[in-house]
Amino acid sequence: MRSRSFIAVPPGVSIKERLENMGMSQKEFAARMGLSEKHISRLINGEVQLTPEVAVKLETVLGVPASFWSNLEALYREELVKVNAENTMEADEKLAREFPYSEMAKLGWIEKTRNIKEKVLNLRKYFGVVDLSLLENRNITKIACRRLSVSDKGDLALLAWVQEAKIKAREVETKTISVRKLIEIVPKIRAMTVLKPEDFCLDMKNLLSECGVALIFLPHLKGSFLHGASFMDGKKIVVGLTARGKDADKFWFSLFHELGHIVLGHIGKAEGTTQDDEQAADEWARDMLISKEDYNEFKATNNFSRSGISAFAKKINIAPGIVVGRLQKDGYIPYNRLNDLKEHYEISSE
Repeated sequence: MRSRSFIAVPPGVSIKERLENMGMSQKEFAARMGLSEKHISRLINGEVQLTPEVAVKLETVLGVPASFWSNLEALYREELVKVNAENTMEADEKLAREFPYSEMAKLGWIEKTRNIKEKVLNLRKYFGVVDLSLLENRNITKIACRRLSVSDKGDLALLAWVQEAKIKAREVETKTISVRKLIEIVPKIRAMTVLKPEDFCLDMKNLLSECGVALIFLPHLKGSFLHGASFMDGKKIVVGLTARGKDADKFWFSLFHELGHIVLGHIGKAEGTTQDDEQAADEWARDMLISKEDYNEFKATNNFSRSGISAFAKKINIAPGIVVGRLQKDGYIPYNRLNDLKEHYEISSE
């Protein structure tokens, strides 16, 4: 086993050299040692540990003290650790360079440093893994999220953002998870769309905590293309949302999209969410914010003027910006029209 700085040589190399000098075959050697040929082959290749018992047998058969073989084994295992550690560090250094480390440090999520090895160690502690390649394991990173596009760097930025949401959520006390209670409070949350963030944030967090859901607001992390994410952490469900500098319609759709994942049973899947799951959560969010019946009735009026939208929003008790966003997405009005009806949120992550 090799790394850039170390070579780990198993005791089997010395055993093999000794056998060659003695003109003894491995088959005969196995018979004299009272071990199977397979075990001897694995011993010579360093695939099994050279135990004190085997060291004593080697002294008897090969005439070399048991302490010599035990010392070779100890040295091999020590060098093997160094080889693996260096190889893992080099692989993790490559990964660390892909993370938005500077931005994470600026946000106070991780310690500032320019040293790449320190970055690796800090990232390992941040994610709670012995090496960063383990972040590819679905059992560690089961999340449901809504974002605009996917890239390698984007995936790492996403994982960093989700980890911060997880860390923050561990400070939030929640009751036992209850999807039934969550469904019951959806109308109350929808009614908050007409309020200011300072008037609904705390109440919304408290309502969701009663259902076993920890709601976390975090700033956007460049490259993550993230609107929100939801996932299981211990005995609670975490819903994380990017909120600062976001239009109200996008905020509410993102929130309801993540709640949709919970209601529809998408949270905690070992393989993550599918495209069908994402589509189903989109449809759930769409219809919870503006019901099909109300929307179809409004479309039939063909009155998409400022006054028409405002009157419809007031009638169904929802923020007019949400109606504008829906009409823009469905192609009834252009994206550059009536955006002043959309409130711009500045929600603190504190």
